[in-house]
Amino acid sequence: MASDTHNHDDLYHRGLNFDVGTLLRRRRMLGMFAGAGLALTVAGCGPAEEATTGTTTASSAASSAASSSSAAAVAGTEIPQETAGPFPGDGSNGPDVLNQTGIVRRDIRSSFGTASGVAKGVPLTVDLTIRTLSGGAYAGAAVYLWHCDIDGRYSLYSQGVTNQNYLRGVQEADASGNVTFTSIFPAAYSGRWPHIHFEVYPTLAKATSPANKISTSQLALPEKVCATVYATSGYEQSVRNLAGTSLSNDNVFSDGWAQQLATVTGDVSAGYVASLVVPVG
Repeated sequence: MASDTHNHDDLYHRGLNFDVGTLLRRRRMLGMFAGAGLALTVAGCGPAEEATTGTTTASSAASSAASSSSAAAVAGTEIPQETAGPFPGDGSNGPDVLNQTGIVRRDIRSSFGTASGVAKGVPLTVDLTIRTLSGGAYAGAAVYLWHCDIDGRYSLYSQGVTNQNYLRGVQEADASGNVTFTSIFPAAYSGRWPHIHFEVYPTLAKATSPANKISTSQLALPEKVCATVYATSGYEQSVRNLAGTSLSNDNVFSDGWAQQLATVTGDVSAGYVASLVVPVG
């Protein structure tokens, strides 16, 4: 048991560059399987695998629909640049999660590495479509996304969760420029409209330092959906906080939020999908 723990810690401290290398090796392996006619055998296993595929397909469909409807309107207009805030976790203000092995992941609800916490809340899938200013897909771009938990706390920084790193993750955009994160609906905390932070990097390999980012912005969540979610158990303080602010007086979105307001579908029981097209220069 001690040996397993030691090996785990060694891997944990190798950083995102180790993640990238592992990802590339997996891709080469899958290519070998496909060439030998074995990919179907490897991928077509049991019900759990089929369920994952179904979820991914539904999520991708929602992202594609949002992308198709708004791509023409946003072409040529970059997503507004916003502050990363005081809790980025990218090394620019204290903790640096970008250089921890395990940060490249789709499901960001749990902590990783030596941490073991899990963020609770109404399920939320975040679908971002990264585009160039000409409207084309920005394939291969990387997105680092983070937000607060059900209590308005940020992992790595807030009292009680400084030893957690949940609700933070990096994804590489696919051929269509899409990235998807499985998360929970963030709280509304005092002074801010409900939001999600993200940074865009030109490649996954460069998503190790904020010096390499090409865009920093925030996604706003629609008021009606927020009110519905905050009426559920665990979000009680968010009801008060939502009532005390608005998009028009929020210190980030008050100068305009049209490009940052996500399209949200779903319900409390099944969870929500928030989609946004993100044009970057």
